[in-house]
Amino acid sequence: MIDVYSKGEYPANVLSNFYPNAFGIDGIKCRSMESFLQSLKYKNICRQREVCALAGKIAKRNALAKKWFKKQVLWWRGVKMKRDGEAYQAMLRRAYGELAKNPVFAKALADSGNEPLTHSIGKQNPKETILTEVEFVGLLTELRERLDP
Repeated sequence: MIDVYSKGEYPANVLSNFYPNAFGIDGIKCRSMESFLQSLKYKNICRQREVCALAGKIAKRNALAKKWFKKQVLWWRGVKMKRDGEAYQAMLRRAYGELAKNPVFAKALADSGNEPLTHSIGKQNPKETILTEVEFVGLLTELRERLDP
């Protein structure tokens, strides 16, 4: 079993949202998946770009005060998404699809083999987190299953 988190051993650490696996989405460069996820808490597009440019842990700390969970609403480039809606889930799948184009991330995903993935420090309640353990592990597993053999 591979417990994905930033302080884990390879490949767990590289699969972490905090790892600096840069990727682009809709013309915006993100330094990590965490920076992208944290940017979704902001309605302002300029602020989203700024957060996407931050390192993962800095982006997380920077967005801690943002109380997105009160309304359960997230944003991407001016488009409002309900946290529990299909549009948000589609956005997650699309973002992780873009992340999978990063060769360092893709290699770590391939190197995880068929080991079950987990994220023991992840939260379970979607009303309290932007990405639950189940969502995170599910996205990684889905991407891994699509890798070329």
